[in-house]
Amino acid sequence: MSGLIQGDDRNQTTLFPGRLDDFIAEDNVVRVIDVFVNDLDLSGLGFKTQSEKTGRPATTPRYC
Repeated sequence: MSGLIQGDDRNQTTLFPGRLDDFIAEDNVVRVIDVFVNDLDLSGLGFKTQSEKTGRPATTPRYC
């Protein structure tokens, strides 16, 4: 075990369940919120974007 957090890509297609985007209508407000949040400059807003060495393990780049 590498000590990294492993997760699933939300765009990965599988038999069950489907992609999250398949369940959200094109005109749903959550798509606007998704674009807005992804475009935020978190470090410019005062949030730390680098974790401490004592924090949670990093996510493996293989799943990003």
